Amino acid sequence: MNLSVSDIFIIVIVVVAIAIAILYTVSRKNYKKVIEAEDFIAANKQTASIFVIDKKNAKPTEKDLGKNVFAQLDSKSKNRKLCMIKAKVGPQIVTLISDKNVFDVLVPKKTYKVELSGLYIVGIVGMNLANKKKKTIREKLTVFSKENSKDVAKKIVK
Repeated sequence: MNLSVSDIFIIVIVVVAIAIAILYTVSRKNYKKVIEAEDFIAANKQTASIFVIDKKNAKPTEKDLGKNVFAQLDSKSKNRKLCMIKAKVGPQIVTLISDKNVFDVLVPKKTYKVELSGLYIVGIVGMNLANKKKKTIREKLTVFSKENSKDVAKKIVK
């Protein structure tokens, strides 16, 4: 069986086309799941006042989340690290899960007004999380240089 270069090229193109089609369908299904989850979270949001006791980035355990909640997690969530916050919500002390940007802003031993959807912290009321993200060294240097250039320009004008 002799395969020429053109035959091999056609086989490679067909395999790549099949792989792209499979990736497209899988990503479309995942996109639909994400939109459904976001709609569910938005529909079940509640505002609550919490006192942050502790926060950690660790794998969930039955001890942290409770037996029922831990049993409902899929295997991917059980094996990856989550941003978990131990907080006092009303009279109860519970472990909540949040996004990385919310996790970075919350400081232990402080009270916050947050939007909760079950055990998930959606956001912090009255705080723009986009401005609160941690800046890289490069971003800090550009802000510093812009501020200093304005000061130098004011001194030159005077």
